[in-house]
Amino acid sequence: MSVIPKKEKYKIDQNQLVKELRKFIDEERFQDDEYIERIKARLNEILEENYKKQENLIEVLHEVQGLIGFIPKYVQKEVAKGLDLAPGEVSSVISFYAHFSEKPKGKYQIAICKGTACYVKGSVDIIDRIKKEYDLKAGESTDDGLFSLEIVRCLGACGLGPVMTVNGKAHGLLNAEKAVNILQKYENNQM
Repeated sequence: MSVIPKKEKYKIDQNQLVKELRKFIDEERFQDDEYIERIKARLNEILEENYKKQENLIEVLHEVQGLIGFIPKYVQKEVAKGLDLAPGEVSSVISFYAHFSEKPKGKYQIAICKGTACYVKGSVDIIDRIKKEYDLKAGESTDDGLFSLEIVRCLGACGLGPVMTVNGKAHGLLNAEKAVNILQKYENNQM
């Protein structure tokens, strides 16, 4: 008679998770122990459901990013352990796909097109002005967590160039002044 092995359970280390999430001190939600407990519980479920299923990596990363809003290094290591992958494999997938982020994104996620049509029509001036106005670098968020900036190759609205999106909503025919005015409206909850 053969013994069927018990299904292994995956467990996230609560202290390490809290330590990682609380690095983002400006994020109030990571100060709430109950919230972090819910994240931990769901991460455990995700990793248990996909235990050693390497082929589910991208699906798992989508779920994790949806849960936390980004994929911090500690969580990447836990995903790697849970799927029986090298941490570098997980990290390389995250860095390859623009959808995934290792840092929290802002409440308002700005994407500015730097494709040929937008570039020719002045998107670089808009990018420079937003960087200066909000002390914001591409791939990062403002200190208050309000805005994050991403520079993209195309938003698919070349006829409206230069174009930016804020949380997916397109704003076209921009110049630097108009772009900043739009962001100020978001900042003041007028959009």
